[in-house]
Amino acid sequence: MRLFSIFLMAFFLGTAQAGEVQVAVAANFAQPMARIGEAFTATTGHTLKISTGSTGKFYSQIVAGAPFEVLLAADDETPARLVKEGHALPGTQFTYAIGRLALWSATPGLVDDKGGVLGSGKFQHIAIANPKLAPYGAAAYEVLKARGLEAIIEPRVVLGESIAQTYQFVATGNAELGFVALSQVTVPGKPAAGSFWLVPSSLHSPIRQDAVQLKAGEKNPAAAALLIFLKTEPARQVMASFGYAN
Repeated sequence: MRLFSIFLMAFFLGTAQAGEVQVAVAANFAQPMARIGEAFTATTGHTLKISTGSTGKFYSQIVAGAPFEVLLAADDETPARLVKEGHALPGTQFTYAIGRLALWSATPGLVDDKGGVLGSGKFQHIAIANPKLAPYGAAAYEVLKARGLEAIIEPRVVLGESIAQTYQFVATGNAELGFVALSQVTVPGKPAAGSFWLVPSSLHSPIRQDAVQLKAGEKNPAAAALLIFLKTEPARQVMASFGYAN
């Protein structure tokens, strides 16, 4: 770890000229990235221009020529696809975090600690991110299938374009509950609002969230520096505080 720290210091000193990185960040990782970005700027002098949204939409935008230089996806398939198609740099992809899924309600006591509310009929609407665009939505449907509830709950589903919109549906009361990222309901230093069930990882495929340097950032040292910074202990501590495994 000491040698790694020395290497990082040497690397960041070698890229001391401040630059800017355009980063596409999966919506579930918006809050952690804001904190990591502050530490990254303080350490390197580089600044971040962050856009948040669904991984599926980012893929379409990148293929269409959007000038993003780094992608922090909510899955591992999209970065791999971008590398294969020539839109991202080979050898730069890695898993920066493992996401956790939560069933959340803004109403205290509605969601029990085993997710029994899903089969209770005590709700009219449940928010889920579009599984074609958001990996957390795909994971949510895996949970419903594992519980044998997919057909029963489907008529009550309100689809969000991203996990951020899904969260808003629940927060504003447009849906009594919804599947969201744990990071959205467990902000460090604050008590969780409402009630939630931390979904066991055994009920869905691992939510491996990968980062990759995109073709547009090939000649930007600040883009490479960001990917290295995501592997540092300070960055990992921020992720862990929001409930991510890494």
